[in-house]
Amino acid sequence: MSQKDLKEAFISNLNGTSLQEVALGSFLAPLCLINRGLILTIYYQAKKTLPLPLPLISHLILDFCLLILPLVLSCTVLSSVLHQVILGLTVVSAFVLWYIHHVSIQSAQRTVSTFLKSHVQFKQVPFVTIFRVFVNVKTAISILAVDFSVFPRRYAKAETYGTGVMDFGVGAYVFANALVCPEARGKNISGSKINHIAKQLMSVWPLVVLGMGRLLSLKMSGYQEHVTEYGVHWNFFFTLAIVRVVASVLLAILPANKSWLVALLISGCYQFTLETSGLKAFIIHNNDREKDFLHANKEGIFSVLGYVAIYMAGVQVGLYVMQPRSNVRQWLQTIFNLFLGSVVLYTALYACLTFVEPVSRRLANLPFFLWSVAQSLFFMSCLGTADMVLLFSKRSSGCHLMPTSWNLYKKQSDSDKKTDEIERHCIVQAVSRNQLLFFLLANVMTGLTNYIVDTLSCSSSFSVCVLLSYMFVNCSVIQILHFLGITLKFW
Repeated sequence: MSQKDLKEAFISNLNGTSLQEVALGSFLAPLCLINRGLILTIYYQAKKTLPLPLPLISHLILDFCLLILPLVLSCTVLSSVLHQVILGLTVVSAFVLWYIHHVSIQSAQRTVSTFLKSHVQFKQVPFVTIFRVFVNVKTAISILAVDFSVFPRRYAKAETYGTGVMDFGVGAYVFANALVCPEARGKNISGSKINHIAKQLMSVWPLVVLGMGRLLSLKMSGYQEHVTEYGVHWNFFFTLAIVRVVASVLLAILPANKSWLVALLISGCYQFTLETSGLKAFIIHNNDREKDFLHANKEGIFSVLGYVAIYMAGVQVGLYVMQPRSNVRQWLQTIFNLFLGSVVLYTALYACLTFVEPVSRRLANLPFFLWSVAQSLFFMSCLGTADMVLLFSKRSSGCHLMPTSWNLYKKQSDSDKKTDEIERHCIVQAVSRNQLLFFLLANVMTGLTNYIVDTLSCSSSFSVCVLLSYMFVNCSVIQILHFLGITLKFW
């Protein structure tokens, strides 16, 4: 077999992991976020100043070590002891939080009661921003890590049925984009609906160009291709573009607050069609890819329906979390409701697994839709809880200079400028500012790394070093752009 065939075989015919392991991984990023915030709080208590010395370099290294490094290690050399890693981080977070509160002058009862009544202010809902950033970061890690043997095969995309970590990543990426779309943010359509739809058609041209660029680069370079993922000519950029246009048309016709109903109807009708027609057999078993464009790209074309359903569900969740709320108690209720929604959808998922069929990213079937939304809501609720822990540490410690978090309501003061300075050095804000560019850079760096390194023959230690170097380059580029105040948009 050629090197290309070996790499294609390495990422093919996989079955994924358990739903429980994917859910367990949702605790890692929130714990990393808490530890980063608590370390900055302890530094502030000791020095009464932020940011750190040499802020651009020191904050980049701190964020990389506390937010990126654990994610890389957890999906490589530490994947077999993930539960122990999470337990260890939880113990550390609990101890540091206790220490911060212990040295504060307020009593515990008074702190908790006043905390629940506290009013918060923010420019963006913090855990929504963090969710979108971590989905992007985990995607960037996985698209290169999957080519190394140190990356567990159970985390890679399943061939037809299964729940790999990367399978969730695809659904979560679509869900994350929907959370902050104009319709989810309550923006009214200006002008006629026809003009609005035409504007949305024009707005996706960068995705179409990127999709064409990826297609041409794959065909010209001989890079390995997993044809059963999207098809011969299709890729995820084309899926994102079409999903955005179709969703915009639906949202121009139907009220955005009924998006959940549209999502269920689309996914339910699509599943009914899979079960009652020959469509499922055609997608899975028909291998006559040279017949026409439909046969060549059947996975990419038909899975669009499932992704549109996920997008519409994301719009509904975005509308809910973007509603104005003023105090901590209201936001705690919101986070709990997200968790409750996750429980309901997971219950529906287990019913589908019992009576319908397993999860299939390849089909983007009803179980995949339910799983993607349920797991996204669970991950968001974990991140929201982490941000509440950081907000509580702010009140206990008096340190209000913490990046990517709610701020306690206060009068305008010099601390606002200091907060903006902290955000300027925050890697989360850097990725949030140029998300599409970060995703594109990760794809380019993945291809370049595969061209330079024989990923299949690398040792575990060398593989981890390559992955860390790759992520450090990606993060450094995006951080420098953020520090300079540069936002790169292609439209």
